[in-house]
Amino acid sequence: MTAAHSSPQPDTPAPQPLWRPGPERIRSAAVTRFQEWAADHHGAPRGLPDDPEASYAALHRWSVEALPDFWRAVAAWFDVRFATPYDTVLADDAMPGAVWFPGATLNYAEHALRAGEDPARADEPALLHVDETHEPVPVSWGELRRQVGSLADRLRRLGVRPGDRVSGYLPNTPQAAVALLATAAVGGVWTSCAPDFGARSVLDRFQQVEPKVLFTVDGYRYGGKEHDRTETVAELRRELPTLEAVVHIPLLGTPAPEGTLEWDALTAADTEPVFEQVPFDHPLWVLYSSGTTGLPKAIVQSQGGILLEHLKQLGLHCDLGPADRFFWYTSTGWMMWNFLVSGLLVGSTVVVYDGSPGYPDTAAQWRVAERTRATLYGTSAAYVMACRKADVHPGRDFDLSALKCIGTTGSPLPPDGFRWLHDAVAADMWIASVSGGTDVCSCFAGAVPTLPVHIGELQAPCLGTDLQSWDPQGKPLVDEVGELVVTNPMPSMPVRFWNDPDGSRYHDSYFDTYPGVWRHGDWTTLTGRNSVVIHGRSDSTLNRQGVRMGSADIYEAVERLPQIRESLVIGVEQPDGGYWMPLFVHLAPGVTLDDALRDTVKQTIRGSLSPRHVPDEIIEIPAVPHTLTGKRLEVPVKRLLQGTALEKAVNPGSVDDVELLRFYERLARERTT
Repeated sequence: MTAAHSSPQPDTPAPQPLWRPGPERIRSAAVTRFQEWAADHHGAPRGLPDDPEASYAALHRWSVEALPDFWRAVAAWFDVRFATPYDTVLADDAMPGAVWFPGATLNYAEHALRAGEDPARADEPALLHVDETHEPVPVSWGELRRQVGSLADRLRRLGVRPGDRVSGYLPNTPQAAVALLATAAVGGVWTSCAPDFGARSVLDRFQQVEPKVLFTVDGYRYGGKEHDRTETVAELRRELPTLEAVVHIPLLGTPAPEGTLEWDALTAADTEPVFEQVPFDHPLWVLYSSGTTGLPKAIVQSQGGILLEHLKQLGLHCDLGPADRFFWYTSTGWMMWNFLVSGLLVGSTVVVYDGSPGYPDTAAQWRVAERTRATLYGTSAAYVMACRKADVHPGRDFDLSALKCIGTTGSPLPPDGFRWLHDAVAADMWIASVSGGTDVCSCFAGAVPTLPVHIGELQAPCLGTDLQSWDPQGKPLVDEVGELVVTNPMPSMPVRFWNDPDGSRYHDSYFDTYPGVWRHGDWTTLTGRNSVVIHGRSDSTLNRQGVRMGSADIYEAVERLPQIRESLVIGVEQPDGGYWMPLFVHLAPGVTLDDALRDTVKQTIRGSLSPRHVPDEIIEIPAVPHTLTGKRLEVPVKRLLQGTALEKAVNPGSVDDVELLRFYERLARERTT
């Protein structure tokens, strides 16, 4: 997509914001208090009481120009416990390869459970578990600490040592949070997939990291139905030869299979947690990319890097603290689940919802927000737009008086989504559209409690993140669409990819376009007033309902069918906020694309991968277009389907048959007429 964006004329009046925070909200915001404290102790610019926008702009400028001072201030403000002190904040600022807080040791889980050390909070809820009955069940801080302590002790007795991988095939339940925290407590490396992933998708991920322990459920409930996963679990056990223990969680009530351990037995002891003090850059977890061009990238993030980044993001940008209840609709296969669990770091109560986003009706998530008294509720832009189309009235039908902020991510929230939230939920509602990625498990731009909200825009780049929009030559752009880049390191950037010994795959993923600068793969506009617009992916990553998916996974499933010679799947962001995901199929000789074959393809994808991977349409094509080196032309086809002219979408000299692309150009025209 060669996007054009006209600069505003000098005499054009500035657009009025949809929402402005009131003076009391600005005064009481943690970021306001942090700025004053950092001005006193770390050289930050002092805030301007009458100009919150200038105050934040100055703070952000300092945070990226004085990077070590800023992150030292974050660590001190949040009272990060370093078991051994750090030598310096940033020993090497190269990207990739930045070295943060060398010499320091700490533990993420210790900070996540710190609120439970206070006897006054021991009986308060750390977690609220909600399933499709929508009745919250609390897990207290004291109980959470006890379960983590018991499980961590058992993991040690099972032989789990710092650096060993522990995997979870689990839904978003308290057990998943406990297993993550117990793994972090012993210095293990956590990794998880949601149980709607098929065996092949899970094995493509877990086989890379060779886990020693697997936590798994017997099945899950979704959309009012039970989904048995015992056969999938049996296949995982067969195909993961490094497993030394499998822990059975009977979500559907089935007995533990032979050779497995029972969850209740491992979490029964009254044991105070013991936290392994590990180096700042010690791996905390492995997240996975979508697998667009092969196996998913296994992204390793560090205990210290995630701790500091999430404290900053949740405590300053989301303005969360001990009085808050934090609910974000997610699954354990998406980085937002890891981000959600980190709400414990700032002492907030975390709402873990295990179920369909739209069961028993489209308004389901609003009902959960009401019943949990959520103060920050996050969801996908797609869900917001679905509620709008379904004529849901959250502000009228639910008591959302506790709600202070609605967050959205996964894809850009369209202007109509902003307007609908303002009109149908509450006029005085902070709407925080945020954008980041699995790659950093955080946000590059989004929520700032002291700034206004403009329709269709993210409020500002995040502190410590030098977000810019660049043209192909690396020239910064303002009020023009360019590539989203980050020009300085962030602590939560990957310390490496798993099984990437020379770092070449890591380098090629982010740094091959602009050497030494992170290119993320989003089209973005940085406006003259320092807000941010995200225009969608500049690469071919599929992104449905906020969950990234790999085209390679779909090809593998579909092309096992003898009727399909080759296929091409594309995800296209629509102007109305929708998302169209067609699957184009090149059929074997003599095969006809009828309803029976369409059903076979859909069932194959659903069974091998997940319901999210099922395309919106299946369309026959004469052949799949490729580069001269044989790669499918996903990005050019996406650009064509978004309306880009053929001569701007692709270099004809780089493709095997340019005439094949005219089909997509015609299809795009037909869909808009």
